[in-house]
Amino acid sequence: MSNITRPGDPPGGRRAAAVWGIGVSVYFVAVIFRTSLGVAGLDAADRFHVNASALSTFSILQLLVYAGMQIPVGLLVDRLGTKKVLTIGVVLFTAGQLGFAFSPTYGTALASRALLGCGDAMTFISVLRLGSRWFPARRGPLVAQLAGLAGMAGNLVSTLLLARLLHGIGWTPAFAGSALAGVVVLVLLLLFLKDHPEGHEPDPFPHQGAVYVRRQIAASWREPGTRLGLWVHFTTQFPAMVFLLLWGMPFLVEAQGLTRATAGELLTLVVLSNMAVGLVYGQVVARHHEARLPLALGTVGATALLWATTLAYPGDHAPMWLLIVLCAVLGACGPASMLGFDFARPANPPERQGTASGITNMGGFVASMTTLFAIGVLLDATGDDYRIAFSSVFVLQALGVSQILRLRSRAARREKERLVASRVSSVHVPA
Repeated sequence: MSNITRPGDPPGGRRAAAVWGIGVSVYFVAVIFRTSLGVAGLDAADRFHVNASALSTFSILQLLVYAGMQIPVGLLVDRLGTKKVLTIGVVLFTAGQLGFAFSPTYGTALASRALLGCGDAMTFISVLRLGSRWFPARRGPLVAQLAGLAGMAGNLVSTLLLARLLHGIGWTPAFAGSALAGVVVLVLLLLFLKDHPEGHEPDPFPHQGAVYVRRQIAASWREPGTRLGLWVHFTTQFPAMVFLLLWGMPFLVEAQGLTRATAGELLTLVVLSNMAVGLVYGQVVARHHEARLPLALGTVGATALLWATTLAYPGDHAPMWLLIVLCAVLGACGPASMLGFDFARPANPPERQGTASGITNMGGFVASMTTLFAIGVLLDATGDDYRIAFSSVFVLQALGVSQILRLRSRAARREKERLVASRVSSVHVPA
């Protein structure tokens, strides 16, 4: 049954892949800009003369803006379409990256990261909606994982290329030069991207002001699948996000005694593992929809086990083999977080997909923002005791798992009801 194309589904094909690829390229560049601070954290501390708490504020503010924008962006995507929202996003995150390159003070650098976060917030939900408009619904899980894969490729570029540029040509040329990628994708977007294929225009949905906004949010939130998607995203994404976005490099260099080069290789391993696991998870869920929750909970359990083993290891430094395994397991966090959208997507009709995706996408970024702040504060309070600081990961994982277990039965029951109703309605559609 899963291999049957639903009536009215878009056809997919090469043109769909080409158009969707333009949207993905925008997300790819956004992730390069988002994660650029992860390889520049120690340099930023020296450049702006700040401590751990102030350094974490860069990423916290960026994620705060990102998370706060998710529902408004979802509403905008549902209302305005993908192309307009992506265009605004590219302009904002490119301006933010340029501003960060030339920022002379901590305050202006903070403002630049906030602007970058605002533009970044407009990319992923738009790409998800673009995929749902151009590909059949049965391709949804794989398309979402491939979008996440492109994001991790952007992370890989920042880890490998931007890090070398930063230490080769300096702060301002490296960040300003990378901003040119934003100009390139903006041109491609304006020339070639279309919201949907011909003959698959969405039904008109008249705007009703504040009433429309309240109804969209309330209707999406009432669905247990949307809330379950949020908590799956919350619980799975943040350990790797925190590690890659800011604290991985300082942890590996200062707490584990590695060189920057070796630490960079381990960060690269997280990204490569993410890309490999993403392909596997996408294929598994596309064929076996019931595997979503076991994969998500299994990833959380493996992540918690490896972090606990690493932090509790006797001696000053964990052995290299353990750090390698930890980074490989952290690579599964991103693909597991994509499973959250596979709970929200079937729970909502097409006209609410952007809003529901926005609610879901808030989860991991709220968790990441909270953990980034907690680690920074605990490092300053304990004299850079990374074992205590990184133990904050377990608190948020416990909270998330409790909510997943609470919602899973209701979400499964509601999804089954929706599936039965859609089959009945399709049987009664006249030929």
